[in-house]
Amino acid sequence: MVADGYIVSNRPNPHVRRARDIMRAHPEVKDLFGVYPLTIAYIAAVVGFQLIAAYLLRGAGWVSVLAAAWIIGAVASHALFVLIHDATHDLILPGRAWNKFFGILCNVGQGVPTAMSFRTFHLLHHSHLDEYDYDGDLAFKAEARWVGSSPVRKMLWFVAFPFTQMFRPMRLKRPFFDAWLVVNVLAIAAVDYAIWLMAGPAGLGYIVLSMLFGVGFHPLGARWVQEHYSFNSGQETYSYYGAANLLAFNIGYHNEHHDLVKVPWAHLPRIKALAPEFYDHLYAHRSYGRLFTRFIFDREMTLFSRVTRDRHGSESTSPPMELRNAA
Repeated sequence: MVADGYIVSNRPNPHVRRARDIMRAHPEVKDLFGVYPLTIAYIAAVVGFQLIAAYLLRGAGWVSVLAAAWIIGAVASHALFVLIHDATHDLILPGRAWNKFFGILCNVGQGVPTAMSFRTFHLLHHSHLDEYDYDGDLAFKAEARWVGSSPVRKMLWFVAFPFTQMFRPMRLKRPFFDAWLVVNVLAIAAVDYAIWLMAGPAGLGYIVLSMLFGVGFHPLGARWVQEHYSFNSGQETYSYYGAANLLAFNIGYHNEHHDLVKVPWAHLPRIKALAPEFYDHLYAHRSYGRLFTRFIFDREMTLFSRVTRDRHGSESTSPPMELRNAA
């Protein structure tokens, strides 16, 4: 029987305790904390790649644009989302302003101003993991009921995911509108206009379609299922240890990231190598393609296949002082 509601847990955020245990057992893990300025070079390279590709496609037909966006653009745009993620956690340079700037710069290669809204709801996702009123990573209940167990509707959900993700923050009981959001929108609107002038509708279409495929109907879109959908009873967060991490800046190390949010993408594999006793027993994914098809065709898997919790749990969900990161 397909569930008609989320899996409810009264347990505290599991990452809080594991973070404390890891730092107690392996205090040297704190050496991995801090910024990673080399990320700037990767941002410049991927954004530059996207702009050059857009220019080269300026006279191409829409079939070619669609194919290029799905095959290569989605991978590049997804990589930029990962780098936005590091900027959100202030892991590129010291200071929030610089990290916000580089988050917006990533959007130049995506054509859609998502960095600042993502920053707001993603930090809430960490501080209020799986709390429906505060975690924008959880689907609307009506959304989950509509999708149900239908493979066709799951495919349509992947196609629409970039748009539903834009509306989910409106559900949250925290404001997400600020001056940086306005800067984000105006800056990317200006850049999109410049791309239109230099590369035409085909070039701009490639940029935007790359973003839509990078988080939507594409094997890389399985990441949104990988991270927190339940595949093992009692486990809320899941890592991915497949080859796509090479092109996605280690975003698959999701348990490791939730445990130690002050570790930049480049050092995430070192957490698992340093403390294997905390991770080797956990269920992990190895293939995005296999996960993508399993989620679509397994009628037992729905958008409700996730844990939710009451924010007034039995134990504190505050992370250790070393890991706190204000929005």
